[in-house]
Amino acid sequence: MREEMVDLRADRDAFGHMLMDYLETGHSVEIIERSDGNMDGGTGYLNYFAEFEQWPAHQQKAMGLLRSGRTLDMGCGAGRVELYLQGQGVEVVGIDNSPLAIEVCKRRGVKDARLLSITQVSAALGTFANIVMMGNNWGLMGNHERARWLLRRFYKITTPEARILAESLDVYQTEDPRHLAYQAWNRAHGRMSGQIRLRVRYHLHCNQWFDYLMVSQEEMREIAAGTGWRVTEILPAEGAAYMGILEKE
Repeated sequence: MREEMVDLRADRDAFGHMLMDYLETGHSVEIIERSDGNMDGGTGYLNYFAEFEQWPAHQQKAMGLLRSGRTLDMGCGAGRVELYLQGQGVEVVGIDNSPLAIEVCKRRGVKDARLLSITQVSAALGTFANIVMMGNNWGLMGNHERARWLLRRFYKITTPEARILAESLDVYQTEDPRHLAYQAWNRAHGRMSGQIRLRVRYHLHCNQWFDYLMVSQEEMREIAAGTGWRVTEILPAEGAAYMGILEKE
């Protein structure tokens, strides 16, 4: 008699398991799988648990550009941004769609971490003077249309002088034939070059597929145009990374 296969990936929170294992054991390895089969090691624990002194210079500088007032941390992960801002006396709310990530945040001392996806952000959260999208989390915008829709939504829940700190990666700064071929495929199918379809794998856990949007500086400006926001400053980093500072028009 044929045995039924057991779904070894029933728990889809691979990202959360990776964070929890590092919190408890000091070791974890994240794998990012792209829709064309390409696999890379993720940024790992340093990007999620690093103290402020370990952050890249452009991220440290960005913290000095925050307006005074409540701050919303998009995709808070293990809560490094929240913990830093709490230490500076800032009221900060973190959101993530990973249940275990939220648990990690709370165990590390984050005061206000909520299980929400970026598309669930609404006036119910209150009003913010800053929105932080650290660690390439502009990618959570997903695609061109959703990014513009989200920016309009962010406009409604922020103060007149609000800022968005949005980190991204300029995917065009590569000569790797694997990445160039993927970008070409995206364009041929009506997608942005940096609209990456991916999922996170960790041991037997595997997240569902989702789109993560990487954009050039000019693409970020184009997406923001007409949404009530504009890019007012770019903080460059090593390699293709950068931080876009957006303010209301």
